[in-house]
Amino acid sequence: MPVTPYCNQLFQTRKDLYQFLSSCKHGSSEKDSFQIVSISLEIDSVDPLVVLNEIADSNQLNFYFERRDLATGDGLRSQHIAIAAINSAIHLQVEGRDRFNQVKAFIQSILATTIMAGDLHLPFSGPHFFCSFSFADNQSGQAFDSFPAATVFLPSWQISYYENRCTVVANLAIDAKTDLEQTAGKVWHTLQKIRSVQYELLNPITHHQGLFQKQDVTTTEHFKQAVRAALESIQTDIFNKIVLAHAVDIVSPLSFDRVYSLNNLRRLYPDCYVFSISNGRGQHFIGASPERLVCLQKQQLVTDALAGSAPRGKTACEDARLANTLLNSTKEIHEHQVVIDFITRRLSQLGLMPQRSPLRLLQLSNIQHLHTPIWASVPAQVHLLDILAELHPTPAVAGMPRELTCEHIRRYEPFERSLYAAPIGWVNHTGDGEFAVGIRSALIDGNRARLFAGAGIVSGSDPDRELAEVQLKLQALLAALV
Repeated sequence: MPVTPYCNQLFQTRKDLYQFLSSCKHGSSEKDSFQIVSISLEIDSVDPLVVLNEIADSNQLNFYFERRDLATGDGLRSQHIAIAAINSAIHLQVEGRDRFNQVKAFIQSILATTIMAGDLHLPFSGPHFFCSFSFADNQSGQAFDSFPAATVFLPSWQISYYENRCTVVANLAIDAKTDLEQTAGKVWHTLQKIRSVQYELLNPITHHQGLFQKQDVTTTEHFKQAVRAALESIQTDIFNKIVLAHAVDIVSPLSFDRVYSLNNLRRLYPDCYVFSISNGRGQHFIGASPERLVCLQKQQLVTDALAGSAPRGKTACEDARLANTLLNSTKEIHEHQVVIDFITRRLSQLGLMPQRSPLRLLQLSNIQHLHTPIWASVPAQVHLLDILAELHPTPAVAGMPRELTCEHIRRYEPFERSLYAAPIGWVNHTGDGEFAVGIRSALIDGNRARLFAGAGIVSGSDPDRELAEVQLKLQALLAALV
């Protein structure tokens, strides 16, 4: 992967850009193939979400990913990051069980033909690949689901905010037929537009409150019956845990505003991953997830065991009582331990030596979870996509044994999970990356939205309590959408 060293005078004018692209085109002409060019520049601080709103093409792949402080478990703190990945320079969409390997091979093949230039010392400089995976490795093609089993794309534009610095990355595919004048002009125009965006996000003139209709995709009684059936299977030792999801459809006379909803989510849930994936066909999958699947930085991996939940109290006294009950609940501790054991076993099978932090609480605005960070050193030959393939789906979103409970999930849930409870994140040119689990999420299609939430079922679960937990999660998501 060739690298052009940083130069203070690089890309100061449109002419600089044209001359650099011309040299790249000459190289691609000699090779009789396309060349990916990735240019990184520092700009004055902008809000990546505003940039997404300003320049994203609804007929292109787009991605948004934001998180604030999260405990890593090894004494470190992760910091506020916001990334917008806008439009696609090149992408791959695949189905099937080998999807993680295919995505890894695609990334490696693109990097082999990439020229990097610009301010490469900046955080989040260089090419980043943005990925979404569905819960299942093959999608059914239902009408309300147009996300494939795996999507990976290198964005035309990436804007990131980290440690009070903003980095913009432009990625271009250059070949012998590329019109350099037109390409340089378009890139330069878009760069100036990014630099000039306003900070304020305008709220919609009309809100959806009181206008929308809500309909369960399946009845609440169906969900409780599924819980009862799962408990019978647990009692007969068919499996020891399963996670069942419930979905609700929302229809409004107005189209849902993805950026407005994302702004609400990051304001209401600052301790969560806020994300959005657009499929280029007008559909968006958005959410606010408390669950980190993996974060890999400089060969140091952190993942989360997150299972076992309770509501927050209305008073400090009630909140403390609920927290203490959760920390001492045999049923919730067992559900949590199943996830810990699975993650540590899977990481060990990759040759890693996972370590874990003491049990703690992750307290969000309306719900609290048992939380155990797990970390490990990762050798260079183990790719982040290899780790994803081992971990997904964890018992926190599927159950144990994994393959068996996934079969029962398809039987109990008469809807496609799509990207719900699946890996959503990015991996960069050095192999670092971060993925959240796509829970507390919604699939938006114009004036329709399908909201997803789930609950872990173990011995001792109560159908009414599990339904109440799911409805609590759904209501929190609905509040952000409308």
